[in-house]
Amino acid sequence: MKLRNPTQCCERRRPAGERSDLLLRSRGSVLIIVLWVCVGLVSIALYFANSMTYELRASDNRVSGLTADQAIEGASRYVSYVLFNYATNGAVPDPTEYSCEAVSIGDAKFWLIGRDTSSSGLTGLNTTGQSGNDPAFGLIDEGSKLNLNFANTNMLSYLPNMTADFAQAIVDWRTTNGTVGLDYSTLGYYPKYAPFETEDELRLVYGATMDLLVGDDLNRNGVLDANEKDSTGTGQLNSGLFEYTTVWSREPNFRSDGSSLTNVSMIKYDQMQTLLQNAGINTANITRLTNRPYASLLDFATNCQTAGMSEADFAKIYNYITTYPTNTFWITNRVNVNTASGDVLTALFMGLNNNLDQPTASGAADTLINYREQNPGNLNSIWWLIDALGNNNPVLTALEGGDYVTTKSYQFTADIAAVGPFGRGYRRVKFIFDTSQGTPIILYRQDLSRLGWALGDKARQTLLANNTKQNE
Repeated sequence: MKLRNPTQCCERRRPAGERSDLLLRSRGSVLIIVLWVCVGLVSIALYFANSMTYELRASDNRVSGLTADQAIEGASRYVSYVLFNYATNGAVPDPTEYSCEAVSIGDAKFWLIGRDTSSSGLTGLNTTGQSGNDPAFGLIDEGSKLNLNFANTNMLSYLPNMTADFAQAIVDWRTTNGTVGLDYSTLGYYPKYAPFETEDELRLVYGATMDLLVGDDLNRNGVLDANEKDSTGTGQLNSGLFEYTTVWSREPNFRSDGSSLTNVSMIKYDQMQTLLQNAGINTANITRLTNRPYASLLDFATNCQTAGMSEADFAKIYNYITTYPTNTFWITNRVNVNTASGDVLTALFMGLNNNLDQPTASGAADTLINYREQNPGNLNSIWWLIDALGNNNPVLTALEGGDYVTTKSYQFTADIAAVGPFGRGYRRVKFIFDTSQGTPIILYRQDLSRLGWALGDKARQTLLANNTKQNE
């Protein structure tokens, strides 16, 4: 007799409705499991899709950054071209002669962040300096600043936002014997007792603070941006020492072809006559030049005026003469009066003569700035200082006593900012160019991207508007 399977017996004994419920419940469990698996797979898909979106954006930003980097390299070559063609014989290129704002290179754009020299002639400051103003664009003349390696304590002390102690500490840092003997041991290093190599070396000088070095201008673009504090409460930019000083300024004591300049303090009378005649100057009405040796080219210009020479005739020989010995190859303590700010000029004048008071020095600086704005075509030689100040001015007398001023510059800062496609990938690099040996060369470069956006609101809004048009 064949026995039946007990389970089968039980199943057979279950009512039909119960078996149907069991089947439905098993199917429901499977559905729930499948739904959970689908939800998991969708979540994973969304997660990876979101990750790829971020990766795509990051890759796009990296590409934009690389594009901006290459735009900066291209801009540096463009600046070399500009200096080679427009900065001959120490001339400062006119910003209207070259492109310096939103210049396109492929999909990228670059700007040359400069300084506004209009109205008050402040090379190193925006003239209005109000919050939200946009920076000026162009090259920055290093010759318009005081050289840290040659300025005395009086000059440095009279710069804005400076202290007498820090001015003395600067001189002590570069002096070989260490006259002050500040306690650098607390800072963990020793003073250099050698010339400054860069402006940023000021950060190491005893007593240096960011307020002294940059003032309110944290991103160092020459204007008071909306995110920068107004320390004076006047809406005027309070700049630091970086705006007024340099270590790069020097002028060659030889001609562009390498030949020697003519030392007017050393040549004889007949040689002087030959010099003037070769320059196309009629010497018939010019009396004998005396009072040699001359302390400076400005001193020589004053004597030329006394001898009956005109300013136009003096300009014909200005680029070919010197008062330095021919074995002196570089002149490093001059300031370009054609581009220097009023603050730099005032500090320079105060450092030349202890008998000068600050109102006299600042008044002379204002006079020079007003004259050069009203007579831009008369700035071809150092002679224009005589016309502007007058022969009896005490500042002119102090300037004649040494070779402190010039109308030429050979070193320029190109503060280049660039963005890639769609305004992304912001980069900023500062270059120092030297033209003193003819062909422009790069002396120094410094990445300033870390300082943040420095192109102002107008450039940002223009880029956003262009992006909106491209996306429509």
